Amino acid sequence: MAHTDHQTMRRVLRREIAGTIGLLTDEHDFRAMRRYRSFTFDDHITYLQQMEALLRIRAAQGSHTTLALFDPEEYAEFCAETGLDPDAPTSRARFTAELAATGATVPYEGQALDELVPALVDEAVRQATWEYASILLARLGPCPSCGEDIGRAAFTHAAELLARIIETASPGNRHLVCSVSGPPETLVSVLHADQDTDGDTHLDEAEALEFTTVLALGIATHSPGGLVMRTSAPGTADRIYGWRLRGDGLEPLTAGEVFDAYCTDIESGDLISPESGVDYCAPPDLGEGDTTPGHRH
Repeated sequence: MAHTDHQTMRRVLRREIAGTIGLLTDEHDFRAMRRYRSFTFDDHITYLQQMEALLRIRAAQGSHTTLALFDPEEYAEFCAETGLDPDAPTSRARFTAELAATGATVPYEGQALDELVPALVDEAVRQATWEYASILLARLGPCPSCGEDIGRAAFTHAAELLARIIETASPGNRHLVCSVSGPPETLVSVLHADQDTDGDTHLDEAEALEFTTVLALGIATHSPGGLVMRTSAPGTADRIYGWRLRGDGLEPLTAGEVFDAYCTDIESGDLISPESGVDYCAPPDLGEGDTTPGHRH
């Protein structure tokens, strides 16, 4: 009887243990791991099929699982820094545990892998964008004339601008895209601001943090860029409008500029038919000083 009770307790405890699985999302990364003898899979499709079966089994047993993006190059660096043997399952487990604490992860909630993989890649890109933008902001340092931290001031100003943009938007769900051009590449951040039936707006905190950081970087460095908003609500046409980054703030785009941006092929320059049921328009007034400066330096 005592033995049965112990088994039951262990099953209960097992359901309360959260696990993280490192996933090789593409064929290139999969081939890189095949150099290790202890990695026994022969092809990526079979690997993904077995991974999906494992996830279903864990879910059926009541176990919570998150997926992390497994990068072979980062894994090799991790093993070199920690003195671990890269050709050992225990080393991969150690690395995955590290990813669970610091890397991009998404929870498994019964989705198919063809839904989970893009979500995981998007999360990894979002986190990398935020980290890179944060580093660039921190490197700006203090203002040489007044000593104020330039990056922190720009972040505060960006957060105020974002709040005003959301507050002045039409009712419904909002999809925002911010792009900032500069060496070595253009940074793009996406934010969803969904509105519930009570009119309350809900933001993903991680998305909002990344979005604000990228916007702040554009403001602080006076880089070329822009911000576009699309609002959607039942029974009404979608509205698309935006601003360009100008100096320390935002300058509204005209309805014609928005139309041209959305109805012109970027590569060829040819005109594209506008979407039906979409209103390309000028943005609402953000209040006193659409281009209110952050920190001038």
